[in-house]
Amino acid sequence: MKDTITASAKAAVELGISDANIRTVTDILNTLLADEHVLYVKTRNYHWNVVGPSFIEYHEFFERLYNELAEQIDEIAERVRALGQHPIGSMAEFLKFASLKETKHPYNEPLSMIGELLHDHQALSRWLRDQIEITESKTSDTGTTDFLTGLLRYHEKVSWMLRSYLS
Repeated sequence: MKDTITASAKAAVELGISDANIRTVTDILNTLLADEHVLYVKTRNYHWNVVGPSFIEYHEFFERLYNELAEQIDEIAERVRALGQHPIGSMAEFLKFASLKETKHPYNEPLSMIGELLHDHQALSRWLRDQIEITESKTSDTGTTDFLTGLLRYHEKVSWMLRSYLS
């Protein structure tokens, strides 16, 4: 009888989280994935288009930020897959589900770019706090709660750096 286990039974997602809670968490993660993509593209845009006397400093700083965001994007998508679900993956989906807005004026001066990035990182920090409350109290998904807490710490740290730069 052991040899007759079906492939679907071998691949079942049995993580101790209900299907409804997995759907709730996946919706949170896919929304986050959309916002992180918008922030990634905005940061990369600033990296390409920054000008001014401190060009190298800004250029390298924006590059570091977008590389960090690329890592987070991959981890978010992999968390969705670990829950047995599928991450969104098209630009149309990212723009549909994101709360962050694209940059309409790509050739801002550097301090305006930093101000806009600060706004977005702080917005994500506030949003993550709300989602952590949901994953912790309503879905019993400790893994995702911990994961989101790490992302919250990252966005708070970047917010601090950006605020310090503007001070």
